[in-house]
Amino acid sequence: MAIILVDSCVITDLADPGGDWYEWSAATLEGLDADNVFVINQIIYSECSIGYETIEEVERLITGLAFQYRDVPREALFLAGKAFVKYRRGRGLKSNVLPDFFIGAHAAVEDFRLLTRDKGRFSTYFPTVELILPG
Repeated sequence: MAIILVDSCVITDLADPGGDWYEWSAATLEGLDADNVFVINQIIYSECSIGYETIEEVERLITGLAFQYRDVPREALFLAGKAFVKYRRGRGLKSNVLPDFFIGAHAAVEDFRLLTRDKGRFSTYFPTVELILPG
């Protein structure tokens, strides 16, 4: 049984049945469901919480999706910092990307697959991570 880290963009998709990406995210999870364990970490949880007023709402969403919770190990935190420095030295201009580095590093260190719609930084800075992407 494989472990798949689910990016916050996919969870956000699942929370909005009328959204553009709901069908892809729901169908992809359903297609992967039988042979996999889906997990999130504290970074993903935090990103998902932005759209909710209470922790209870976020807990209902995560519990309803039956995702497990895994802490980001220190090795991944270290790797995220190093990848972020490389990004900045390569003239990376966006300042709000650090969460992606934590998520990518977590998947890399734990050898998790990553379900996401964001290929760019993950494939560039964490090339060993198997990405599950649209198309």
